[in-house]
Amino acid sequence: MDTVDELERGRESYARRAWREAYESLRRADQASPLHAEDLELLARSAYMLGRDEDYRSGLERAHHAWLDDGDAPRAARCAWWVGHNLLFCGESAPAQGWFARGQRLLERENRDCVERGYLLIPTLLQHLFGGDHEAAFDTAVDIAAVGERFGDRDLVSIALMEQGHALVRQGRTAAGLQLVDETMVAVTAGELSPIVAGIVYCNTIAFCRDVYELRRAREWTAALTRWCEQQPDMVAHQGLCLVHRAEIMTLGGAWPEALEEAREVAERFTGGALNQRALGHAAYRQAELYRLRGEVRTAESLYREASRLGREPQPGLALLRLLQGKRDTAAAAIRRAMSETSAPLSRAALLPAYVEIMVAVEDVDAARSASRELAELAARQGSDMLEAMAAQAQGAVALADGDARAALVALRRAWDSWHELEAPHEAARARVLLGRACGSLGDDDTAELELEAARNVFAQLGAAPDVAWVDSFARAGEARDTHALSPRELEVLRLVAGGRSNREIASALVISERTVARHLQNIFAKLGVSSRTAASVFAFEHDLI
Repeated sequence: MDTVDELERGRESYARRAWREAYESLRRADQASPLHAEDLELLARSAYMLGRDEDYRSGLERAHHAWLDDGDAPRAARCAWWVGHNLLFCGESAPAQGWFARGQRLLERENRDCVERGYLLIPTLLQHLFGGDHEAAFDTAVDIAAVGERFGDRDLVSIALMEQGHALVRQGRTAAGLQLVDETMVAVTAGELSPIVAGIVYCNTIAFCRDVYELRRAREWTAALTRWCEQQPDMVAHQGLCLVHRAEIMTLGGAWPEALEEAREVAERFTGGALNQRALGHAAYRQAELYRLRGEVRTAESLYREASRLGREPQPGLALLRLLQGKRDTAAAAIRRAMSETSAPLSRAALLPAYVEIMVAVEDVDAARSASRELAELAARQGSDMLEAMAAQAQGAVALADGDARAALVALRRAWDSWHELEAPHEAARARVLLGRACGSLGDDDTAELELEAARNVFAQLGAAPDVAWVDSFARAGEARDTHALSPRELEVLRLVAGGRSNREIASALVISERTVARHLQNIFAKLGVSSRTAASVFAFEHDLI
């Protein structure tokens, strides 16, 4: 074996991002003659890109000691930081802090400024971030960027700009924050960053865009991440998260079979490395959501359980599955529990639409109304098109449950327009179902039929069997009898009124508040064109409503 040839082949393969070739050549060269610190770092990074975290850390640890032997404390400190960073992502917080402390101690002995001081500020930034102190996180990121710019370290500058952007968005300064995020991504797509940092920035940014409901940006950067991954066919490290992001985008875009295939591939091919391990739970949840939407209840439940086992909260999907099964009380208990445990506004936004839907289903309209207002306030503060669509749909659903079809129409038309612009066919179709119901309540049966038919066609094309049945249930109810636009709950209240029950007795029988009973009565009087309980009772008997 020619060690020099193997070493050169390994370096050349690394430069081409042929990670498997680089790893094997550098490993063989190292076996023949221990590598210098610089080449040990190349070996370690190649192992990382192949999802071999233990080999990555051991290579960095060797490089750390080699730099110490060479008297280069700053480079040794940088290796220490990367070891700690990987341990942190693997869930080993105490060893990670130990390596960070070692790196910091080495730099304290140095009497000169160096770029590594910027890297060793990142643990402080993460502490602020995890503690919810976004102003302190922003200030620390500014300090880190200054170090990176002073030494011309593009990796460090990009990490700092990314975190500044994230902190600003979390403070409600969305436009300024997203501008910094986009600037960071320009550096990535231009190929200015090292492979590991490029992967970290890609995945962090796309996950962030998803978490703040920037659907268009998430789509654009996911497409860029896909191209980046395709240029490195033997890369493992970031592939799992890339597939999960793609599956989420495809689900919203209506490409359900393709989304399911992407999510399945995570568990089948990409399990190596800390990032891929994190992706497994998200991939299981994504599959569960798709099976729920298709009405395959048993498979969906099994995958929600798998997602939970892997550390991914199965809500709100599992609660919506229970609602689909007709287990309304179970669904309500689950979504209420999830809401009670969630305090971060953007995290609550992921639960609020399901919460509204389930509360409407169990006739807790007051709770649904409160959640709808919370979602509207968040959407106004955040300025996200997707959040605005979610808020408008929730507002329309609550107005419909309140019997205010005209207000529902305004909100639901806005929701449909937004979902249509966002190219989210399933959500747009669900808005059209509610639009159809609102039109029917106002006596516009032709428009109601058109809206329901259009929605049903979309559901059928997507394979959304439960939603097809949902639309058909309205058609069957309309064929059965003329309810004079009364909702099922209003019919229940009318029957009890005709039976001579008081508001208090009706509230007790239906397990709702007297205030809700009074609101239902107002809606009943308006729809029937009567002004008293006696007149409503007479109308009910004459028109076979009880």
